[in-house]
Order: sequence, then structure tokens, then C-alpha cells
Amino acid sequence: MIEILFNWITEFISFVGYLGVFILMIMESMIFPVPSEAVMPFAGYLANLGRFDLILVTFIATLGTIVGSLISYYIGIKGEHLIKRYHGLFLLNEHHLEWTKNFFNKHGTKTIFIARFIPVVRHLISIPAGMGLMNIKKFVLFTFLGGFIWNFTLVYLGFRLGEKWVVISAYSKPLDIAIIILAALFLLYLVFKKIKKNSSGKLENHQ
Repeated sequence: MIEILFNWITEFISFVGYLGVFILMIMESMIFPVPSEAVMPFAGYLANLGRFDLILVTFIATLGTIVGSLISYYIGIKGEHLIKRYHGLFLLNEHHLEWTKNFFNKHGTKTIFIARFIPVVRHLISIPAGMGLMNIKKFVLFTFLGGFIWNFTLVYLGFRLGEKWVVISAYSKPLDIAIIILAALFLLYLVFKKIKKNSSGKLENHQ
């Protein structure tokens, strides 16, 4: 199934070009099972062949990321009860959605940036942002920053690897796990820092 999906992605990009990358990244930033680990490295490979410009394809992909994220954001605004009721129609995993919502509520708006590097979460994070009516300017800014860094990293790896770009997908699962661990450690650090700050504030108040 994964091989069929990858073949379809590569054929679609080869046929449609930049527009294909744009459309696929809209889908990737929503609820569709389109892996950026297949889209962007292949785009980088085509840049290696001279068919794409490295920076231009990154910007086009990031624009797709923003458009897809904004669509999900407005889906979130429509209401949690509707999403939960029709999650099957939206191709959503309700458990993943609930976990992502809690993740967003716990760690705030910075998760929009962090989520671009975390599998599953990056597909869903825009929905709880819409539910929470996050400031739209901050939402777009953090989505752009996180999306651009993630997209450029993948497209550059594909550019450097050339015909061997497919190895990125082979190592994407271990890479995703490593990213999750690093993100968890970073979030734990932020929580510890906040707890320490609150404890210091309480001690000063008692004094």
C-alpha cells in the first residue's frame, strides 16, 4: 500500500510539476495520508536533475502547507462536536485528534511550530488551533516557519542524495521516533523550567 502511494506521488509530481507539489502539501497539512517524507525528497531529486529550483519548490510546498493548515484551522472553528461526529468522513482518527488537542492545550501556541516536525501531530494540530481560536497571524507565522524548515530539510536531503532519495522514506520511521523523543525532551525541559520558575516565585512571596 505504501509503495503504491509513493509511486502515485512521484508520478503525480512528475506529470503536474510545481502545482503537484503544492496540491500534495495542502493534503499533507490536512487529514489525508500524504507523507511529506515522500513528496519533498522526490522534489529535491527533481531539483538535482534541474527540473525544479530548490528554493522555489520549498516556498511552493510551504505555501501548500499554509493553505492546508488554514483549511484545517477553519474546520476546527466549525466545532469539535461536528468533527467528532463526522471524523470518519474527514479521515480522522478520533484518538489521535484528542491527543493532539490535549498537546496543543497543554503547550500553547508554540506547538504550531514544533508540530511540523512531529508525525501524526503535524497533520492534525491546526484543528485544535481553530477550536481554540488561536490568533490567525501567529498561526500563519508559526506554520510558515516550521513548515519552511521541515520542507527545506527534506528537499535538500533529496537534492543531495539524488537517485538515492528513496532511502529517506526507508529511514523516516526511525527518524520520526527520534524527533518525537527530542520533542518530548524539549517539552519536558520547558515544563521543568516553568515549575522551577513558579517555585522560585512562591519562595519569594513567602519571604
